Amino acid sequence: MKQKIFEKINELREHINWHNYLYHALDAPTVSDQQYDHLMVELLTLESQNPEFITQDSPTQRVGASPVKGFASVVHREPMFSLGNVFDELQLRNWYERTCRLLAVSSFETMCELKIDGLAVSLTYQDGVFIKGSTRGNGVTGEEVTSNLRTIKSIPLRLLQSIPSILEVRGEVYIGKRDFLGLNEKRMTAGLPLFANPRNTAAGAIRQLDSVITSQRPLSIWVYGIGSDDSGSAPYTQMETLNWLSSLGFPVNSHNRFCPTFQSLVESCDGWMGRYEELDYGTDGLVIKVNHRNMWQELGSVGREPRWAIAFKWPAEQAVTKIKDIGINVGRTGRLNPYAVMQPIHVGGVIIQHAALHNEDYILSKDIRVHDWVIVERSGEVIPQVVRVLPEYRPDDSRQFTMPQSCPTCGHNVARDPEQSAHFCTNPSCSSQLVERIQHFVSKGAMDIEGLGYQWARILTEQNVISNVADLYEVRRDELIEIDRMGEVLADKILRNIENSKQVPFWRLLYGLGILHVGAEISEILTSSFPNIDQLLELKEEDLMQIPGIGPKIASSVVSFFQNPQNRVLISRLKSLGVGTVNSQMVSNKLVLKGFVFCLTGALEKMPRALVESKIKTLGGAVTSQITKKTTHLVVGQEPGVQKISQAEKNNTTFIGEGQLLDLLQ
Repeated sequence: MKQKIFEKINELREHINWHNYLYHALDAPTVSDQQYDHLMVELLTLESQNPEFITQDSPTQRVGASPVKGFASVVHREPMFSLGNVFDELQLRNWYERTCRLLAVSSFETMCELKIDGLAVSLTYQDGVFIKGSTRGNGVTGEEVTSNLRTIKSIPLRLLQSIPSILEVRGEVYIGKRDFLGLNEKRMTAGLPLFANPRNTAAGAIRQLDSVITSQRPLSIWVYGIGSDDSGSAPYTQMETLNWLSSLGFPVNSHNRFCPTFQSLVESCDGWMGRYEELDYGTDGLVIKVNHRNMWQELGSVGREPRWAIAFKWPAEQAVTKIKDIGINVGRTGRLNPYAVMQPIHVGGVIIQHAALHNEDYILSKDIRVHDWVIVERSGEVIPQVVRVLPEYRPDDSRQFTMPQSCPTCGHNVARDPEQSAHFCTNPSCSSQLVERIQHFVSKGAMDIEGLGYQWARILTEQNVISNVADLYEVRRDELIEIDRMGEVLADKILRNIENSKQVPFWRLLYGLGILHVGAEISEILTSSFPNIDQLLELKEEDLMQIPGIGPKIASSVVSFFQNPQNRVLISRLKSLGVGTVNSQMVSNKLVLKGFVFCLTGALEKMPRALVESKIKTLGGAVTSQITKKTTHLVVGQEPGVQKISQAEKNNTTFIGEGQLLDLLQ
């Protein structure tokens, strides 16, 4: 009897999964809603009567997890890249020709895919069953949101075909335009605040701590590629991969186009102009990818942007508004950043009332004046900016803007740096700089001290609780509780997060220190080469410029920072307070590859390229994307690049295979 019930349950699940695929992936349902509901009710009834047969991949198990207290971190098996941008045919041609040169070919095939305006996610399947989902995060580490992603009906909980081992796919979660309007109509009827735009609403829904709330949002997904595939089942081209993903049950956008030549690619891009707004979901451009995936390994990446893909962005949205005033923001380096205060205007799906003005030269070159009518532009997530003045509407009371001679915060002198076309406050103790430095230090990409946002950073400095970032680690509980509206719960949370931040990787501390020209990526490079902050204190510019990716501007900035007496005192305090100033992973390993510079060409079979590069750096070696005179070893994989082979032969570079490299790494 039980066996027949088990077989019936499996039969119902297969039917429901198939109808979900037809409805959500192919938009071609073959049964009515009433028939579908009848199947679900029958399955729910059988499972409730036989709970021992309930599995996580059952269509009935999309919602029901208890609210979580927070999101766990997930390290992506392969990085989730961000994309470089092009905005016209000339820039697109430059990318295409540069890629041809890197591949040593005259042309290559591409896939042209809509760039969905949503939230990028990773979906992991084990033996065909959905087991984990995460956000993109910083591209290397995201947040686990499995229970929330399970509520999205277009995400299959079990694949239509059995895929052995681990398969990780990437997609974009979004809310359709009509669904968004319907959602806001319901909120209006209920007297609730309206959501601002579909993208932010989708992202907010995925980051809800209660998956029941997520299930009430009309979320959908388009799947666009593979992160990793342990089974080796994935095809070798992007076009075939998309078709394969569709056959597994994933929704794949029907507007993806194969472009065999550059001319067909241009035609595909041009064909969308004036049409993309007709879609029922938001897009901000096209993603253009090299079709042959074995070329992706050959092309590699620059930082966290792959060379094998580029985003062709739609023209920016513009609107007309009036400048009410021009304000000044003092950044963490002391730079004075002018910005326009405008009459509120709706641009690109959001209401904006501030726009970047960059610097004095920008303002003068465009003759931007207070009370002018101007054209404001916003593209995607880019900060709005004033692109043109409408002089024909200039009022009589308009006035020219001049940069202040003294800091609007502390009153100290302002000096202009002609090389940067920028003005700087000369007072390193300026309170605005301090607040900005603290905000950067506690940010998610740096020390990740949750609870300490801009307003609390400002209050703590104004009330003289802290005067630099090291003071955070000596703040007392009673000092926090005395602050108005702080409370014991928030104070305890902040103190706990401050203590936990001592364990973050060394590179995030380096990034958090806010060194000019040193972002997260450069911080990782520096701490891979110099795993102890004491080494950084003694560096010279020529030492730094030996490292691939470090140029004279960065080298000068790093040396200047660490030679500054105040900064050296700050670092000494951080060390004494227990903040991690050592790359413990590298220090614990023998740096057996120190002095070796590797370049990789062709596909690797036994280990992902990102992991290989990470291991090389951990053991003290360096990795470059091109053959130079400093390259000591060329690692040759499957289908290597002819250009790299030729250049390595000219330079007498040592050739090794993947097996020899793995022996070195072990």
